Amino acid sequence: MAMGKTLSQAVEADLTVGASTHPLIRKLSTYTKLSAEEETAIVDASTKMVSFDANEEIASRGDKVRGVNLLLEGFACRYKYLEDGRRQILAFLLPGDLCDLHVFLINRMDHSIAALVPSKVAMIAPANILRFTNDFPNLTRALWWTTLLDEAITREWVVNTGQRTAYERTAHLFCELFHRLRLIGRTDGNSYRLPLTQAALGDTLGLSSVHVNRTLQELRRNGLISLRNSILTINNLAGLERAALFSRDYLHLASSAG
Repeated sequence: MAMGKTLSQAVEADLTVGASTHPLIRKLSTYTKLSAEEETAIVDASTKMVSFDANEEIASRGDKVRGVNLLLEGFACRYKYLEDGRRQILAFLLPGDLCDLHVFLINRMDHSIAALVPSKVAMIAPANILRFTNDFPNLTRALWWTTLLDEAITREWVVNTGQRTAYERTAHLFCELFHRLRLIGRTDGNSYRLPLTQAALGDTLGLSSVHVNRTLQELRRNGLISLRNSILTINNLAGLERAALFSRDYLHLASSAG
């Protein structure tokens, strides 16, 4: 993968997304009602965006940290490599996700972030994050909520890889992505775009590509999913959740601070 771009190296474009369609505002609004001033502060802090190609690194391990990356469009992942080249995908990042909210407090990246499809990213300067926390306590609580949600998802992924069977963990990932994408309006009925190769699924779930292939075939045979041209359709959501031992609680979908 290519090294991550900085704003000085990449071609920038002005963000024309308004507050009503801004992905971060939409995500935070599921937790709390933001004021017009808070929404304006978010839009103003993310007016410059950088485009990344599929499989291009947004940030690379060892990079000097310059700000907080906000995914505006696309699909990205957080990952680490072992010295022998094996990769572990640690998280999937969807529109509205802050890739590294607190990372500007450290000097250099200790992991990498890459776009899986053509993606658009805004880098929010540390000064703007500090302005959020100094001037907008309600917005600060909402940003804390995103951090706690990220941690809850990480804990669930540890349980998924450590305790669930291959069949359960694959079904669980599909359920999680469906609920996260539906929250931000990126599903079409019970279908969503899944831009992941079987190798990438293996790097996520701790499975070989052969094992991933067998598991996908079993989920299809059982009538739970269809997967064609990178579009995943959940044919039986309740059945898939039962197969995954899936509980929506960790996603805090009903959380509200006001």
